[in-house]
Amino acid sequence: MRLVTYMSPGEVARAGVVVGEQVFSLQPLGFGDVLSVIAGGAAARTAIDRYLASLPANSGKPLNNVVLLAPVPRPPKFICVGLNYRDHAAESKMEIPSVPTIFSKFSNCVTGPGAPIILPANSTKPDYEAEFAFVIGVGGRHIPADRWRDHVYGYMCVNDVSARDFQMATSQWLMGKTFDSFAPTGPWLTTADEIEDPHNLDIRMEINGETLQSSNTSNLIFNIPQLIEYLSSVFTLEPGDVVTTGTPAGVGFGHKPPRWLKAGDETVVTVQGLGSLRNPVVAEG
Repeated sequence: MRLVTYMSPGEVARAGVVVGEQVFSLQPLGFGDVLSVIAGGAAARTAIDRYLASLPANSGKPLNNVVLLAPVPRPPKFICVGLNYRDHAAESKMEIPSVPTIFSKFSNCVTGPGAPIILPANSTKPDYEAEFAFVIGVGGRHIPADRWRDHVYGYMCVNDVSARDFQMATSQWLMGKTFDSFAPTGPWLTTADEIEDPHNLDIRMEINGETLQSSNTSNLIFNIPQLIEYLSSVFTLEPGDVVTTGTPAGVGFGHKPPRWLKAGDETVVTVQGLGSLRNPVVAEG
């Protein structure tokens, strides 16, 4: 199942399901947003499956007639893992971490497919990072690694946009990571049952048609079971928490000369089985 948050002309944002090239509103089932679907767990999924089966064919809205927003517009937590591909750690000239490197983004930076990445006027080193994210379904604390599948609701693409000058100004990365619009997500949230092995997915970043990052999630240093066990040893994971798992080599600062984002670019993050996340890049007005 592919869950979305979408808007039609003259309507408010609502939760929906994409089937083929159509989107079906979940408002008739009482789901006001995707977070409520996630929190509803298996019962919500059963209700949605029955509802979709009862609808006439071609009764949804054409996908190209709606605007897709971030699948989870205001996640309870947006958790990021740094230096989680060996090749990216090497290009960053940093040691392979022995424990996960964790930082966060504020929810103000979360945006959706097609929304502009706004380059801040006070940064000269805006960068891109193709990432694969998982979203928590059933929350919890002290979750053992071998129970990870019980707690993952689904997966989606993320672009962890980063202002490297702000990021590297101190040992704390948050300020360079959380400018408005710096976390495009989507195009939808694909439920976990659709992905047989999340640890063997191709991941790619293209800018203006040129492939700048290309790898596979099999190259993660810390995989999903390890991350869930580690994170939940410190704080309670909640339904709708987004955990984005790091980026492979090929980011802008790794090129010689550096390849910073610029107005007029189009970034495309593609993760196998999860679709493509496209965003234009614009200068701050």
